[in-house]
Amino acid sequence: MVFKRLKADLDAFLERDPAARSRWEVVILYQGFHAVVFYRFAHWLWQANLRFLGRFVSQVGRLFTGIEIHPGATIGCCFVIDHGSGVVIGETAEIGDNVTLYHDVTLGGVAPSVDSHTQVGVKRHPTLGNGVIVGSGAQILGPITVGDDARVGANAVVTNDVPAGVTAVGIPAKIVMPKDKTKTGEFRAYATTPEGVPDPVQQVLDQMRQSLSELKGRVDELEKERDELREQLDARDDDDEDGKSSRKTSVA
Repeated sequence: MVFKRLKADLDAFLERDPAARSRWEVVILYQGFHAVVFYRFAHWLWQANLRFLGRFVSQVGRLFTGIEIHPGATIGCCFVIDHGSGVVIGETAEIGDNVTLYHDVTLGGVAPSVDSHTQVGVKRHPTLGNGVIVGSGAQILGPITVGDDARVGANAVVTNDVPAGVTAVGIPAKIVMPKDKTKTGEFRAYATTPEGVPDPVQQVLDQMRQSLSELKGRVDELEKERDELREQLDARDDDDEDGKSSRKTSVA
């Protein structure tokens, strides 16, 4: 089972990284793949209740790769850590199939360090659905869920659930809805989107600016209509005054 998972992981590296030219190149040179190998073995030991050995293997892997994956984490098949280095995955993290992480990503917990014995076995780290892509430097913190095919932009700080098929960007992260939902599941490096990675705050400001412009245009139209009505009323009053004057003259 472990070797089948490793073969699937190896094929995933070849599929998602155009710089990878052969399986041997990935096996020998890719520290992200090395980290996955250490994790698979350490996780097997962890499940066999050899907890100390599992932690030992994971720490050896961290020493050689600069990537720390707790052996208690649950990771599906076809898992890719692209460029590696600085990735941290906590004990209760859960990762689905076909997930890609870039360097300096943290799947961390936010539980306080006091009374840590009460937190043993408690869900403290994120859950990532199938097909999730997390850009470099992103921090996903706490027992939250990132839905299937969701994207987390570079350097985003995510502390709330992210629905499936959307992109989360910014600090704190905000949701950006894709314009073309048919392309939601496509792989795009660094969690970018076909329309780029817009700033959700700037989007709101642009919408407000457009609404104000439309409102100003409507106010100008109403003021113009008011002035025209006023001119019509003034002209009618003048006609009435002229009529009264002419009648007075004829009577005289």
